[in-house]
Amino acid sequence: MRKNFLIKFTDGVHIDWYMFVPAILVSLAGLVTMNLFSGENHFLFRQSIWLLVSVLIFFVATIVDWRFLRRTKVLIPIFAITLLVLIVLLFAGQTMGGAQSWFQFGALAFQPSELAKLVIILMLSKYFSRRHIEIKNLRHIFVSGTYAFFIFILVFLQPDFGGAMVIFGIWLGMVLISGISKKHLAFVAILGIVTSAILWTFVFAPYQKARIVSFIHPLADIRGAGYNAYQSTVAIGSGEIFGKGIGQGSQSKLQYLPEYETDFIFAAFTEEWGFVGAVILLTLCFILLMRIMGNAEVGATNFETFFGLGVVIWFSIHIAVHAGMNMGILPVTGITFPFMSYGGSHLVTEWLTLGMLSSMKRYSRGSRL
Repeated sequence: MRKNFLIKFTDGVHIDWYMFVPAILVSLAGLVTMNLFSGENHFLFRQSIWLLVSVLIFFVATIVDWRFLRRTKVLIPIFAITLLVLIVLLFAGQTMGGAQSWFQFGALAFQPSELAKLVIILMLSKYFSRRHIEIKNLRHIFVSGTYAFFIFILVFLQPDFGGAMVIFGIWLGMVLISGISKKHLAFVAILGIVTSAILWTFVFAPYQKARIVSFIHPLADIRGAGYNAYQSTVAIGSGEIFGKGIGQGSQSKLQYLPEYETDFIFAAFTEEWGFVGAVILLTLCFILLMRIMGNAEVGATNFETFFGLGVVIWFSIHIAVHAGMNMGILPVTGITFPFMSYGGSHLVTEWLTLGMLSSMKRYSRGSRL
């Protein structure tokens, strides 16, 4: 009987190794970067546990037939529950790093905004997959934008500006690939620019303008708001071509670079592995993204196609913004590096998403226009 169960279980598991291998290598690179190689290391221990849990969730997710998510009567309640959780978070959440973004359960903390990113991709995939013929209609920008806006504003109010910008980026990216008229999109963009100009000229006080300038260009104040960004650029530069060696990153291990396990793990990794290591790391990410995109192109329906492309947009934003802020060319927003940064909420969500994508691949039908 046990043998029959194992046969059924293995038959149900559908693993796309071209996604799994790059993702697990990036996760292991994160563990190595967190390791202090001396004394107790709570970050390494906890992240190792989260990685084991996340990979287990990945395998379970590959068994599930996710086609039930195509149904509106399933997605709407999921979306409503997500909004409700984010609303409750504003009143009962735990504040960490200046943002009320967490639910605390004893020693465990959960960040709902990570799952919210997955939910908005599902919602937009469903919406655009049913309207691909009439998508050039202007109202689809506003209807799809309304879905994203509810989650955007609830995340923004935490306040989690980085997470809110990711939500906006996911919506904008999926709007662009949906085939919506570029004229209509340009109209919305111009409206946003004009509104921002009016606020800057007539509404914002001098101290508010100063905060915005510091946010956009943190290296202008390296002793204040730009300290972390400055130390990050020093760490990356000191890695040179081949790095200082595993565990030899002075900026991170000596705590000159704050939060190197989360917001600045790319800088900490590059300090130890150098330019060559950074290229290898980004190549692994590129392989993962290309595999997801390739699977999306042969999705069973438009829903699977949009979902896969939405995930590519989501991961790409995180990778680009995290690396950019670590190099001092983008504002510091606290955005994690997928599969690599410390934290259970984003890691579980990312591995769950890979499991969903692997499962969806088993009923793909081949290339479609």
